[in-house]
Amino acid sequence: MNPKAELILQEIRKVVVGKDEVMTKVFCALLAQGHVLLEDIPGVGKTTMATAFAQSMSLKEKRMQFTPDVMPADVTGFQMYDKASGRFVYHEGPIMSNLFLADEINRTSPKTQSALLEVMEEGTVTIDGETRSVPQPFFVIATQNPSGSAGTSLLPESQMDRFLVCLSMGYPDVKEEIQIARMRQKKRVKNTVDAVVTPAEILSMQEEVESVYVHDLIYDYAVRLIQETRNHPMIQMGASPRATIALVRMACAYGYLAGRDYVLPADIQAVFLDVTAHRVTVNSKARISHMTARQVLTQILEQTKAPRPKAEKE
Repeated sequence: MNPKAELILQEIRKVVVGKDEVMTKVFCALLAQGHVLLEDIPGVGKTTMATAFAQSMSLKEKRMQFTPDVMPADVTGFQMYDKASGRFVYHEGPIMSNLFLADEINRTSPKTQSALLEVMEEGTVTIDGETRSVPQPFFVIATQNPSGSAGTSLLPESQMDRFLVCLSMGYPDVKEEIQIARMRQKKRVKNTVDAVVTPAEILSMQEEVESVYVHDLIYDYAVRLIQETRNHPMIQMGASPRATIALVRMACAYGYLAGRDYVLPADIQAVFLDVTAHRVTVNSKARISHMTARQVLTQILEQTKAPRPKAEKE
């Protein structure tokens, strides 16, 4: 694994137990300059993981609990008249941070959701016609509870598509939960994560991910997989071209974390479900057969022929 990445993940493992795969993919999304949607039940460590990422990278972190009364200005900030100076002064919102944790994004209004997603897409905040750039690096982790949807505003497909990946941490197993209980009992969670890289180093890593080599056969493989989501008899709405771009970007980051400067078919396969499952809609045929989107996409992955792995760049 990339040495700097290994240092970061070692620090996060101090407070997050047994979730290496999720941590790696969250880190991939950060390096690919995308954002993460965590669909999970409360209490499985989403906030702990986000805080650990921020601490290990010396990032400015803000968290916001979304509720129905949260307004767009509560997220982006607002301008207020300052009598002393005789002018309007910008009061920045929590979005002006390096890592923004949006808790239960589906519990706020569509208007506020759109304001957040616009900042995620553009990387800027516009208040009264004045545009300001968010700090760099900029990364959003949004959470959404898949159960208890009463009184919530589920993100439409067009907005779900804005998230690079959709992940789930899930319950820990017995050994992991015992370890978590011991850690909490001894109060060793706070102040145990050390900063091992700077924001400037993260920006440098993001640039290195952009230079990861992708063979034409890998591009072809990624496109064929996405095309199959549009042709499968159990999928009502397939993945968009944005999903193809996201799949390649995530695969580049995955290969980079593995210590390579090129992408293998295995990198595409490792991230395919996380990139596409929230971007497709299954039809009634799938629902009658009790097939989820991930199960249908797994079929596509198994049935689509991968190019032969290359040991080195051609």
